[in-house]
Amino acid sequence: MSAPLPVPDAPVTSVAEAIARMEAIAAALPATNGLACFNRMYLDVTQQVNSQLGQGFFADPAFMTQLDVAFANLYFAAVGTAGTPAAAPPAWQPLLERRAVAGIEPVQFALAGMNAHINHDLPIAMVSTCTALATTPDPHLADYHKVDQLLDAAEQSIRQSLESAAELAVDRHLVAVANLVTSWTITSARDLAWNNTLLLWEVRDDPIARGLFLDALATSTALASTMLLVAV
Repeated sequence: MSAPLPVPDAPVTSVAEAIARMEAIAAALPATNGLACFNRMYLDVTQQVNSQLGQGFFADPAFMTQLDVAFANLYFAAVGTAGTPAAAPPAWQPLLERRAVAGIEPVQFALAGMNAHINHDLPIAMVSTCTALATTPDPHLADYHKVDQLLDAAEQSIRQSLESAAELAVDRHLVAVANLVTSWTITSARDLAWNNTLLLWEVRDDPIARGLFLDALATSTALASTMLLVAV
């Protein structure tokens, strides 16, 4: 069993606090740990989002700020269970269970974390933010897509760290990894997460339908992460 990470139980209340907590997680983990691989990417993107919040990049920076905080808190809740992965949200269990397994490349860990966080956590964060601010998802679609611009650069960076032509030419293992991870993209995941946000919004007041939907979402997300984390 892995030692628990020093993550406070209290949720963060600002983007700056979320960044500080991600930095603390990074400091507590070996760089090769699977959770650290995802945390590095998430920290970088969160810093980029934070730098844009007061620059006129987003039409509704107040909404995006609260969304970023709600989104990060779902990640921190999962990290808080890292010492006992069986207690983690099901969507996060594959990454937490395999984060120290040899033979899995950093890009696989990073994308598995993005898969869990985008496909499962993002619709939940969107709906909770809309509810808290008495709004609906639709007015925020343009700002939602603006985040894609920041994520595209991050995804390209982690793929390039693996997929240099020279390495691929001599390493069949890396070729196999590259073939595996090309089946998953952040843009496609966020498009699906938006559709799932709309579905979750429609059933938000029906406890049975909401529960069934979230169970199915967690299961499908976990399956995708399990596939991404195959040692090849």
